[in-house]
Amino acid sequence: MHKLVMIRRLIGLSSVILLFPSIICSQENKEIKIDLNKAIEIALSENPTIQVANKEIEKKKYAKKGAYAPLFPQINISGDYNRTLKKQMMYMDGAFGDMPGGEAPETDAPAMDPSKGIEVGRNNNWTVGASFSLPIVAPILWKSLQVSAIDVELAVEAARSSKISMVNQVKKGFYGVLLAQDSYTVFKLSYDNAMLNYVDVKQKYAQGLVAEYDLIRADVQVKNIEPNLFQAENAHTLALWRLKALLGVDLELNMQCAGSLTDFEADMYANYLATDTSLVNNTDLKQIDLQKDMLGKTLQMQKFEYLPTLSLSGVYQYTSMNNDFKFSTYQWNPYSMVGVKLNIPIFAGGSRKHKIAQTRVSIEQIQLQREDLNRNLQLAVKQQMDNMNTSVKQFSASQQAVKQAERGNLIAQKRYETGVATLLELNDADLSLTRARLTFNQSIFDYMVAKSDLEKTLGEQK
Repeated sequence: MHKLVMIRRLIGLSSVILLFPSIICSQENKEIKIDLNKAIEIALSENPTIQVANKEIEKKKYAKKGAYAPLFPQINISGDYNRTLKKQMMYMDGAFGDMPGGEAPETDAPAMDPSKGIEVGRNNNWTVGASFSLPIVAPILWKSLQVSAIDVELAVEAARSSKISMVNQVKKGFYGVLLAQDSYTVFKLSYDNAMLNYVDVKQKYAQGLVAEYDLIRADVQVKNIEPNLFQAENAHTLALWRLKALLGVDLELNMQCAGSLTDFEADMYANYLATDTSLVNNTDLKQIDLQKDMLGKTLQMQKFEYLPTLSLSGVYQYTSMNNDFKFSTYQWNPYSMVGVKLNIPIFAGGSRKHKIAQTRVSIEQIQLQREDLNRNLQLAVKQQMDNMNTSVKQFSASQQAVKQAERGNLIAQKRYETGVATLLELNDADLSLTRARLTFNQSIFDYMVAKSDLEKTLGEQK
């Protein structure tokens, strides 16, 4: 009895072990469905381009903080050691004995020859101390702080531009997946309908009710739709890969896009009529304006090079000169100094004047670039608005075409069943319905893409 229980337990444990890989595999292959908002959220957090832009902002902020450093005292501690290889010689003119007030004192030391000179210094020279400097009047430094602040704003605007561009790409990628998805659905409906017609014709042919030509036509109709079906399936796969790459996720992730293009049908007219075409938030214009402001601050900073500067500095150090390395016997002599330095620029070969002229030309260049950019952006807005207007008209026309094509297909089906219409008419009705559905989906896709491009041009991040 005990052995029987043990055998049952082993069998149960083996079953769990065998099922465990399949459980893990099923969890890994679990399909993930995301909507447009979720796709944008993933892209803004995972895409490397956005992460690089955010790092650039962080780097510029540190650079701005570093620009304040020269305003504070600069303190340094230094140590210096020099080994004398050949000592300097000092010469003294005149007789050593000709001293005022009497004769030279008597001494047992040998007489010194002034023509040979006297060696000065010792073999080892040590210096240890601290120094500091502090700018008191530094106009160029003060103006450079404003340039650094604009540089940070420019980095922030560049990051916003990257996010707007990424949102635009994700939207168009998402719409592309939905278009491929809906196109596959249309071709699948057409294929299923053609297959039903083929089965029906085949049964009628077996009963001798239709000619062989009808059977061949029905089979050819199925074969003609199959390549479109495979192509639509492949287009859907490629569109998903492109979207995954934009989101920064694994290409092997089992992900699908929720919804269809018809989900955006209700908002088409409302969004079109409420569109604001002001370029006040356009990121390219904002960046070029910031660049112009930076050039203006740079011009002022270059003009400040003509102004005097004043700085405070000081030194406190110890020196020692010895002929050996017996540190305990060294005698250290202190030395200290505090000073003020005034620098008045007079002439620098015309370099300051030429730099100012060059910056002024750069400002004129960027102003011309802004005017050209503004014209091109206005043209882009008009084109995108026109594309939206055209897509709305195509949508309205294709919406009616789908209704008529569905009704025509139904009538053709009834006529064929009663023997009034031919299989060719039935196939033609199905082809017209397929084209109308594809055009309907394409018109929604074109509108949403044009709207996304317009939002990018206007600098909107939705």
